[in-house]
Amino acid sequence: MNQEKAPWYFLLLLILAGESIFILPYVLSRVFRPTVLEVFGLDNVQLGICFSVYGMVALVSYLFGGPTADKYPPRKLIAVALWMTALGGLVYATYPCYTVLKILYGYWGFTTIFFFWPALIKATRVWGGSSSQGKAFGFLDGGRGLVGALFGTMGVLTFSLFISSEISEVTVSESRVAFKYVILISTAVIALVGLMVWLFMKIDYNSEKDIIIDKITIPQIKEVLRLPSVWLLMIIILCAYVGYKITDVFSLYAQDVMLYDQVKSAQVGTFLLFIRPFIGILIGVISDRSQITLWLVLSFIISFIGALLFATGIISDSTIVLFFISILIVATGVYAARSLYFAVMDSGQIPLALTGTAVGIISLVGYTPDIFAGPAMGYLLDNSPGEKGHQHVFLMLAVFSFIGMTASWYYFKLYGKQKRK
Repeated sequence: MNQEKAPWYFLLLLILAGESIFILPYVLSRVFRPTVLEVFGLDNVQLGICFSVYGMVALVSYLFGGPTADKYPPRKLIAVALWMTALGGLVYATYPCYTVLKILYGYWGFTTIFFFWPALIKATRVWGGSSSQGKAFGFLDGGRGLVGALFGTMGVLTFSLFISSEISEVTVSESRVAFKYVILISTAVIALVGLMVWLFMKIDYNSEKDIIIDKITIPQIKEVLRLPSVWLLMIIILCAYVGYKITDVFSLYAQDVMLYDQVKSAQVGTFLLFIRPFIGILIGVISDRSQITLWLVLSFIISFIGALLFATGIISDSTIVLFFISILIVATGVYAARSLYFAVMDSGQIPLALTGTAVGIISLVGYTPDIFAGPAMGYLLDNSPGEKGHQHVFLMLAVFSFIGMTASWYYFKLYGKQKRK
């Protein structure tokens, strides 16, 4: 599945699938966080616990889903994952009680990871070949950002369409009706993307056979565990993913600190989503022409600087321009890191045939923020309401950005100057 064998629409399908599957558990709550808290009757800690349940199930799913991705064709795994996730959307639209909501997030932790995530990364890595890893993963994450932004825009328009009163006077019941339509439309689109993947994301038999192994052995797993790049990527992805999780609070920051209403705060979340495709595509193209590992270091430095701007408290409702500039800085660092952390697998000498297994092992640590980041942010926000709580959240981002910067620098020292195979 190199560039000659797999056409561009193959990558486009990966992009569509890669973001669509996370719309229900994550993107909607990122864009509509104040609305989600209101219509489900949750506080920040309770929503964070839902994310933690997702993360705990995902943790196990990463471990076993990795070898599964090395045994079965990506097309089938990805399509099934999309359909199963869409089924959960039908439950989500009924506004279930808190207990059922936690079970639903656990279910999504399985459907979006076990069948899906390692298969997505493996297919993208193989598509990029030995010379276009930055482009492959940059386009993947940037394209996913564009899809997420379009979903966010669609969601805001749909929500506004079903609100009949002034937005400042909207009732909880009106919000519930409007947001239900947002959920149902998103669910339908996810199911449709699954059908498109099943029908069109096909490769010839010989190419498919090359990326599948019949059995994962203990020596192969030990081979992966012996690689320093695997252990460093655990830390790098953990730190980068904390940054990505913290972008969830920007719409809430807009409401709590900048004093925006529900629609305007959701528009801030959508604005953030539109930054992601630009950063992903740009960093993907640039990094392939230089040293990907060095750009990974720079992304954490940028994220660290942006986090300090928010953590110092210099941003308020009277500094609107500074608010959007700071969002741009944080987003640039966070999204650049997301675009690159799997793109450096090739330079880290991780065997292509064992990509799924390696991704499963790396993700076992790298994506633990799914467990602790939500409750941690919820605690910081609820324990110190208003601007002070948000400052604490961004101080947390600064700490993890510094750790990620250190780990990625060591990765650069080990692998940055090695030639690609």
